[in-house]
Amino acid sequence: MSVQNHPSTTQSRDQEGSVAMNSIANDVARARIRDLRADALAGSRARRLIAAQRWQRRAERAARRAQMARSAIW
Repeated sequence: MSVQNHPSTTQSRDQEGSVAMNSIANDVARARIRDLRADALAGSRARRLIAAQRWQRRAERAARRAQMARSAIW
């Protein structure tokens, strides 16, 4: 029996391949999670910006109404 066909050598190579595939799968999963987090963060920033702009417009309208009310009184 040659060393190349010995069961422990074949099993060892299979385990090394399995470990390598597992490592690659973990790397891919980590990259995917990193991308999802970046997308979520960007979406969160966009939502906060839109909300801030909305509140800014409301504040500007309220200021205009207050100015018109002051000018109507005087």
